[in-house]
Amino acid sequence: MAMMRLRREDPRVVGAFRLHRRLGAGGMGVVYLGADKRGQRVALKVIRPELAEDQEFRSRFAREVSAARRIRGGCTARLVAADLEAERPWFATQYVPGPSLHDKVAEGGILAAAEVASIGAALAEGLVAVHEAGVVHRDLKPSNILLSPKGPRIIDFGIAWATGASTLTHVGTAVGSPGFLAPEQVRGAAVTPATDVFAFGATLAYAATADSPFGQGSSEVMLYRVVHEEPDLAGVPDALAPLVYACLAKDPEERPSTVQLSERLTEIATREARGIGVPRRDGLPKAAGPRPERPVGRRAEEYAQQRTRRSPQGSDSGVTAAPSARGRTPAVPSARTPVRTGGGRRPPGPAPARRLLRQRLVVFVIVTLLAAICIAAVQGCHRFSHGAGAPVPPSVAPLTPGPGGP
Repeated sequence: MAMMRLRREDPRVVGAFRLHRRLGAGGMGVVYLGADKRGQRVALKVIRPELAEDQEFRSRFAREVSAARRIRGGCTARLVAADLEAERPWFATQYVPGPSLHDKVAEGGILAAAEVASIGAALAEGLVAVHEAGVVHRDLKPSNILLSPKGPRIIDFGIAWATGASTLTHVGTAVGSPGFLAPEQVRGAAVTPATDVFAFGATLAYAATADSPFGQGSSEVMLYRVVHEEPDLAGVPDALAPLVYACLAKDPEERPSTVQLSERLTEIATREARGIGVPRRDGLPKAAGPRPERPVGRRAEEYAQQRTRRSPQGSDSGVTAAPSARGRTPAVPSARTPVRTGGGRRPPGPAPARRLLRQRLVVFVIVTLLAAICIAAVQGCHRFSHGAGAPVPPSVAPLTPGPGGP
């Protein structure tokens, strides 16, 4: 995580913590790196002075603290201390070393399928804990995921929504990041755990392609695409694309649960790490144990079928193409590109030696017979022509007197 020096206007001490560096700033406040007397490092967020008197922002801040207190497990940064009644409210969480998922992709490029699946499995397990606490994050995105040595951590619950709480936004007003918001958020409808699943799918797509599945553009354009257009998953690996597509369903009821996502992504990560990440014919990795009552989704299976093309010879070549929301044509493998075959079948090899020899003998016999027939036909025609117009043999010709006869 990038650190910056403290500015002149930054506080040096907040509560029992001495501040050392700036970690970043957002719409609600500034985050600092601090430490207590024992040397425990924390990430400490302080509300901006101009917002501290705004009751709505104080409510959001209190909601973030409440959400952090309710969540158990290692998926989030542990809450250390907070003061919601201070002139500038603040709270401190355990400091998580490591870059954000956004920074890792921006600096190092797209991640391999196995790494995306591994991060996704851990995040899905973390979302299970978040949702079990009755909290919906509502702003899950690559910059709110820190990649620590012990696994990814979800941060920034500033606009989190707790079950039973009233919404902080009006109908038609979206709070969050365009490209990662769910359609129901754009419409101002109620949020549910499925809302985080949509953002989760968009986040996995970003990790695999370094772009939002709804492209780039103004906030209005991005929000329109989220509601009305299909995601562009042309660059998402085959093993992950059906699962990501299911997460991005417009209807929240069609999205998989976080438990299902955790199980499937764990298996995909294992398969990809072993180099056997070829999906089944329906495009979905086989789940361990019996299938759940509500499988990962009819939507994912339909997408897998759409994604699979057949080769010009009619064999199952495994060449795939994803639907493009903005008309981008997926690259077609060249003639030198190795093509995988689906279903575990081996491509047809050369004919066995005996079969090849038998074929050659049959051809030789047929050619020989045809030659013999042609020769016989020529001889028959020659004989027939001699019998019709040939001269009479001398032995049977009539005798005629010569000029010197008797």
